Amino acid sequence: MGGDHGPSVTVPASIAFVNHEANAELILVGREEVIRAELLRHNAHNHPRLRVVNATEIVEMDDSLEVALRRKKDSSMRVAITLVKQADAQACVSAGNTGALMAVSRYVLKTLPGVDRPAICTILPNQKDGPTYMLDLGANVDCEPLHLHQFALMGSALVSAVEGHARPTIGLLNVGEEDMKGNELVKQTAELLRADHAKGVLNFYGNVEGNDIFEGTTDIVVCDGFVGNVTLKAAEGLGRLIKGVLKSELSKGWINMLGAVIAQRALKQVSRRLNPSRYNGASLLGLRGLVFKSHGGEDAYGFEWAIRRAFDAARHDVLSRIEKSIAELMPQTPVAPEANNQKMA
Repeated sequence: MGGDHGPSVTVPASIAFVNHEANAELILVGREEVIRAELLRHNAHNHPRLRVVNATEIVEMDDSLEVALRRKKDSSMRVAITLVKQADAQACVSAGNTGALMAVSRYVLKTLPGVDRPAICTILPNQKDGPTYMLDLGANVDCEPLHLHQFALMGSALVSAVEGHARPTIGLLNVGEEDMKGNELVKQTAELLRADHAKGVLNFYGNVEGNDIFEGTTDIVVCDGFVGNVTLKAAEGLGRLIKGVLKSELSKGWINMLGAVIAQRALKQVSRRLNPSRYNGASLLGLRGLVFKSHGGEDAYGFEWAIRRAFDAARHDVLSRIEKSIAELMPQTPVAPEANNQKMA
């Protein structure tokens, strides 16, 4: 029910996905009468692999976290995440309010042992025609080195599971490649990552700059949520600018239009590689369940890609692999003696 368009986008995207993926079953959560009307409109009201679960409330895009958490306990968002907790679903996909989705997910699912803060991770295109995974993209504006360290561990486990890279490379986003550059957060995080690299725990490349994201210098780029969100929004804006300029210039005069016809095949390939919809679907890493966030303004094509991300994560058993990786690699916080005494008592 969330996002800018609601069921008019999410329902046709779901229909398209199950028709393309024979092993998928989807549960559509929201106001039943609205969803069933949309299914009927697309002649999919009797689809054997689409099920509807009713939820009477909707978390609006401007709702506060208190409203989402405490007042709307029968929201489509809350019900969908509860289905994941109860193992009735393997993943949740939502286009709703990002802050509310993170808050409700943390409240219902809880975080994995050893994880202080979940992170938002998405993929961006690069010059190697492959994905660059980047986190955090807005869940944690203020971070400490241990948080960025955890992001690197979770990102490494994710890429290893989904992409099949045994030792994905990790870059730490900075204002320069040199070790002496950057703020204290970056410098202290780099020390933790270098120590892990020396022990063979992580494959730490070193500091990377903004241009390295799109050059594909590393498989993963780690940063705090403030920097990550600004970078993501700037990249999205640049993509729309390039698309708009190309469309405008190629329609100016018959010579440009003729050139566009001649280069049509190449232009389609450019559009395919740079289409932000193909990279839609950010994972909320660090939770005891798979939750994926779609951009609220995406169309059905883009939302279908978000479903694909969630399906692939479930198919590759990403959750258990991240949990195992964190259990093996994450530094455990020592338990205070008082806490031990209380447990014994």
